[in-house]
Amino acid sequence: MNLLKVSDHMNRHPVTFNQDMTLEAAVDRLTDVAQLGGPVVDTAHKVVGFLSEQDCLARMLLSSYHDEGLAYVRELMRKDVLTVHMDSGIIELAQLMLGLKPKIYPVVDDNGVLQGVISRTDVLRAIDQELHSHYRKVS
Repeated sequence: MNLLKVSDHMNRHPVTFNQDMTLEAAVDRLTDVAQLGGPVVDTAHKVVGFLSEQDCLARMLLSSYHDEGLAYVRELMRKDVLTVHMDSGIIELAQLMLGLKPKIYPVVDDNGVLQGVISRTDVLRAIDQELHSHYRKVS
């Protein structure tokens, strides 16, 4: 089970955002895909933030009460992003997920360039598949 790697179970084509996108454009992207949020990347595709549905919803509610103008991703994104490396183990990540709350982790290379994302669902599926493969061998 320790051989399970993030690179084998991550989403290599996640929804991403740039800092200059409007909230409206970001919400359109989020609602078009089955992802709870996504990394914000710069022009070199390095992770500079993370934008979640929760971040968008909070701002939309605030805007509806105060009739505020345009909001941009750079104003809403979280800058303290927890990332994982492609070579990280699934079990190690699962243990990390138990203590920390992000549901999606950007997967980066050694230079901080986005390679994909991995979610709790991906981790759960990977462990489940591995356990099922062991059950079949025993039967």
